Amino acid sequence: MSELKVPELGESVVEATVGHWLKQVGEAVRTGEPVVELETDKVNLEVAAEEDGVLSSIVAGEGATVSVGAPLAVIEAGAAPAPQREGVSPAPAAPTVVAEPEAGPRATPDVRRLAREQGVDLNQISGSGPRGRIVRDDVVSHETVGAAPAPEAAVAPASVASAMQTNRGDERVPLSSRRQTIARRLVEAQHTAAMLTTFNEVDMTNILALRARRKDAFKERYGVGLGFMSFFTRATVGALKLFPRLNAEIQGTDMILKHYYDIGIAVSTDSGLVVPVVRDADRLSFAEIERQVADMAQRARQNKLSLKELQGGTFTITNGGVFGSLLSTPILNAPQVGILGMHKIEERPIALNGQVVIRPMMYLALSYDHRIVDGSEAVRFLVAIKEFLEDPEKLLLEG
Repeated sequence: MSELKVPELGESVVEATVGHWLKQVGEAVRTGEPVVELETDKVNLEVAAEEDGVLSSIVAGEGATVSVGAPLAVIEAGAAPAPQREGVSPAPAAPTVVAEPEAGPRATPDVRRLAREQGVDLNQISGSGPRGRIVRDDVVSHETVGAAPAPEAAVAPASVASAMQTNRGDERVPLSSRRQTIARRLVEAQHTAAMLTTFNEVDMTNILALRARRKDAFKERYGVGLGFMSFFTRATVGALKLFPRLNAEIQGTDMILKHYYDIGIAVSTDSGLVVPVVRDADRLSFAEIERQVADMAQRARQNKLSLKELQGGTFTITNGGVFGSLLSTPILNAPQVGILGMHKIEERPIALNGQVVIRPMMYLALSYDHRIVDGSEAVRFLVAIKEFLEDPEKLLLEG
C-alpha cells in the first residue's frame, strides 16, 4: 500500500487545488498512469501512479486545496476491487471526497452546482475545457440558448427574494482556485517588496519603419512574423547587462545576481495570466524569440504549457497595449525585482528639433523593488531601453 502525494510543484508554487479525479475508488491503476489533475496558479498538471494497484481511497476531493507532499489518495498494490453484494451499501466516503461517475461528464463541483441550480443536464453539453471538461461558460451558454424560461407562477415563495435580486443584475460567481492564488500572490508581492514605478515614453517611428521594410522578407525567410516582442526582449536584455541588479532577487540578507537572461513574457488566458519564460534570451536571434513567444502564447491559451516552462524567469515583460491600455503600473512577478510594462502605440504631438511633429509614441512603465534597486538606477535602465528601441541598430550591435 502506498500514498499518492502532491509532487513538487516548482519554484514559488507551494499549493494546488484538486481539479478532477481521473480514476475512482476501486479502479485499477498502472505505473505512470494519470490518476488526478491538479490546478495551480500557473498550470494544470496530472499526478501519475508510482506502482500498479487499485485506488483504495481518496483523501482529497475535488476542490480541496493541498500543499506539496500532502496525501491525495491511497493505492493498494496488487489488490482487486471487492465485489459489492446486492442490497449492501458501500461505506460512506470521507467528507472531503467528491466522487464522480466513471462515465459521467467531466466538470468541477462548482460547475455541477451551477448546472443543478439552472436545471441543466450536463450530459447534453459538450465541454470546451481541457480534455472535454465542462466549464462554467458551457453551462451558461447552454442555458441561454436551449432553456425556456420557467413560468412566473412556478417560482416558489421562498425564492422570491433571491429571484428579485437576480433580476436587478446581481450574480454571485465563485473565484476559481487559480484566480484566488493569483490574487493572493499579487497582494503578497505588494506587501513584501518596496515596489515603485517609473515611467518614460518611446518614439516607435524607427521600429515601425523597419518592420514595414522587412516584415515580408522576414516572414518568408523565417516563417514567423516580425513583431514588437523581439525588439523589446533584446532591448531589455541590453539594459539588464548595463544594470545587473534589475536581473537579481533577494534571498534573506543576500542579493542573488543572475548572469543569464531568462525573460518572462506575460500571456493572458481565459484562466488568468501566465508567464512562460524565454530561456537565454541574450543568445537568441529576433526570429528565434518571435518563434518561442508565438509558440508559448498559443500553448498557454490551450493549457498545454509544462510547469518547467513557467519557472525561473529573471525579469518579466507585460504588454497591456494589446488590450488598448495607454498607461498602467505593472505588479512585480516575485521573486523578480523588475517588470517592464508595454502600452498602446498612439500618435501624439511632440517637440522635435524645435518643431511640433506627430509621432507614434508608447508609454513604458518599469516597476522595481526599491530594496535593491535605486531610483536613479531604475530611471537609467528605462532610458537605456528607450534608446535601444529608438535606434534599433543598437540592438544588433549589442547582440
